Amino acid sequence: MGTMITNKLQRPEPKALASTIEALAARFGNRLITSKAVREQHAHTTTWLESQPPDAVVMAQETSDIQDVVRICAKHGVPVIAFGTGTSLEGQVNAPAGGVCIDLRDMNKVLEVHAEDLDCVIQPGVTRKALNEHLRDQGVFFPIDPGADASLGGMASTRASGTNAVRYGTMRDNVLALKVVRGDGEIITTGTRAKKSSAGYDLTHLFVGAEGTLGIISELTIKLRGIPETIAAAACSFESVRGACQATILAIQTGIPVARIELLNAEQVRACNAYSKLSLPATPLLLLEFHGSDNDVAEQSKNFAEIAKECGGGDFTWTTRPEDRTKLWQARHDAYWAVKALRPGAGVVATDVCVPISRLADCVTETEADLKRLNLQSPIVGHVGDGNFHCSLLCDVEDSDEMARGEDFMHRLVERAQSMGGTCTGEHGIGQGKQKYLKTELGQEAIDAMRAIKQALDPQNIFNPGKIIPAG
Repeated sequence: MGTMITNKLQRPEPKALASTIEALAARFGNRLITSKAVREQHAHTTTWLESQPPDAVVMAQETSDIQDVVRICAKHGVPVIAFGTGTSLEGQVNAPAGGVCIDLRDMNKVLEVHAEDLDCVIQPGVTRKALNEHLRDQGVFFPIDPGADASLGGMASTRASGTNAVRYGTMRDNVLALKVVRGDGEIITTGTRAKKSSAGYDLTHLFVGAEGTLGIISELTIKLRGIPETIAAAACSFESVRGACQATILAIQTGIPVARIELLNAEQVRACNAYSKLSLPATPLLLLEFHGSDNDVAEQSKNFAEIAKECGGGDFTWTTRPEDRTKLWQARHDAYWAVKALRPGAGVVATDVCVPISRLADCVTETEADLKRLNLQSPIVGHVGDGNFHCSLLCDVEDSDEMARGEDFMHRLVERAQSMGGTCTGEHGIGQGKQKYLKTELGQEAIDAMRAIKQALDPQNIFNPGKIIPAG
């Protein structure tokens, strides 16, 4: 075994890099790209982190392509970074030590659909929208919806979730098995299509959320769900954020099976009204969706309306028309762009935390108070059914004082969530941006265990170095 991985970064020697690119060019021809524009496209980031492009990009088309890239890079000790659609938010696709990016967008085949078993087998470049379009006429769908049209391989790697997680779980709950290319180019199979297994270590969930640091996913077996008979969406305005959060807490605690329940604070509602041309009241808002039979949806809706009224909620605006539902949820998914339009030219950082649902109201209201105290602008949206919310902080990157206040706010947000028994990230992942919070959250012993796993599976530290595990 080599020396213990510390996650300290060191670029490969120029000679090793040149040999790697030469070997890749011989193997892939014009599917190896070294132009500056393409390399920069594969390192963009929505954080304040510097964009760090790879030295080359390979367009993979099949599993053997991934294997050959890994073997060539391993031979010369050159980093390998997997790339799906580039929608991750914490610098996961950056190449801080240079290296080779494997773009998986062309590995976009749905290999098998077993509608009767509610599962399918796909390549990692399949996006969630393309998958659901493929499945639509078979009466099934894949429920995880992070907003962006992300690739399923990337969603597994970051343990994504999104608006439907309150009912259908996260990627962790919806991946049955993976095939993963390991550091020597061989393939690990982590499970089967069976809905449960107690055969050996749970390798599937070791790689789900590993952000490409332990291997590269080349195939996924995922769960599907039946398309509901009836889907109803609703908007309900509240007098206060606390009231909206309390209604959410009561709904979850009383067992109402809401499919989606999203919070927009007043500032976010104003931004969405302007950007998406809506006319919602400019007060805290819950967007909801109910799935089931006609009777189920009617009962769920009635029960939630009663809870909302107790918590200061107004009348519900209901719709079952697909085009109206789509417009409402598209406005929610466009929240980031709506925030960006509030202050053209300002930098926007989207960050998230997650707390036990009983502390949700406290965490959101204290966060709003902090923003007011620091004189900062950051609309809030949240998948509040599972205690997860997002802040989109606007700052002038040329204003050092505002940037310092922004950094202070982000740090205090994480500290607040962790002090309430929560986490520094519910679904964005650690990447580069949140490494400094892992020790406080999990302890040094857990970080040491992560290092040992990384050492065992990637002894050369070539898979996405500089991510998750803090340096040291």
